[in-house]
Amino acid sequence: MTIQQLEYIVAVDKYRHFVKASKACEITQSTLSSMIQKLEYELNITIFDRNVHPIKPTKIGINVINQAKIILHNFNQLKEMVLSEREQTIGKIDLGIIPTIAPYILPKLFEELKIKYPGLKIHVSEIRTNEIIENLKKAELDMAILATPLEIDDLFEIPLYYEKFVAYVSPSEPLYNITEINPSEMPTKHMWLLQEGHCLRKQIFNFCEKKSDYSSIYEAGSIDTLVKIVDKNGGYTIIPELHIELLDKLQQQNIRQFSSPQPMREISLVVRQDYVREKILNIIAEAIKTIIPEHMIDSRLKKFAIKL
Repeated sequence: MTIQQLEYIVAVDKYRHFVKASKACEITQSTLSSMIQKLEYELNITIFDRNVHPIKPTKIGINVINQAKIILHNFNQLKEMVLSEREQTIGKIDLGIIPTIAPYILPKLFEELKIKYPGLKIHVSEIRTNEIIENLKKAELDMAILATPLEIDDLFEIPLYYEKFVAYVSPSEPLYNITEINPSEMPTKHMWLLQEGHCLRKQIFNFCEKKSDYSSIYEAGSIDTLVKIVDKNGGYTIIPELHIELLDKLQQQNIRQFSSPQPMREISLVVRQDYVREKILNIIAEAIKTIIPEHMIDSRLKKFAIKL
């Protein structure tokens, strides 16, 4: 069994096609097929069902491929440990981020890294928290930016910043006339929220146990769309502080603050416990520090570099 063979079965699982996988691995199809067959013979199992189109892994093949991903992740971690300081700033990073953070981070993050670290290639997946956690555990993501705490033993959380929430209220709503809203007395009437799974309501107000009286339900994950729904239909919603700058001047008049203690969320950079690319973590963290207003940045991150 070789690392190359593991890379080949992971590639075939990704593309579900031997020709596409061989091109991705930059080898001939015959070489790819031969190496996988040798691995199957060595393990005395069939990893892929070749009688279906597209091909798919067998039941035991799925387990082998999942373990191969972990082995490849650890192998790459080992290589990273012996790279020079210069080489640690190049390579590919797979980053996961939740939709309720992405609009405020990604545009400037791409710009910052492109200018300062052109050799660092970042691939971003905008997905929900549960999927991010699974992909981190399976080593399909290197790191993630999401709301914490998660309190998962296998993952290491590095707080980046703290973001308060505000209410976005239609002028037709009674709440519009209140300067500061008591978060413990938020009415459910005319309330628009994200679907289950994003659940800012769960993070902050425990709204998951409450129901709006609207007959229309918005089952998606865009805060920008929530704002537009309020603009057209009335009611109110809850948005993160960083979304305010994306509103026009007229829309900003619809913002209402919450009374103390203001509801907030913690945003962290999350990696596996065995992650070793310390330099890359600090590059991402430093980039985010240039994007987020200083008053929101975690006090420890302002003073200290990340140490693994």
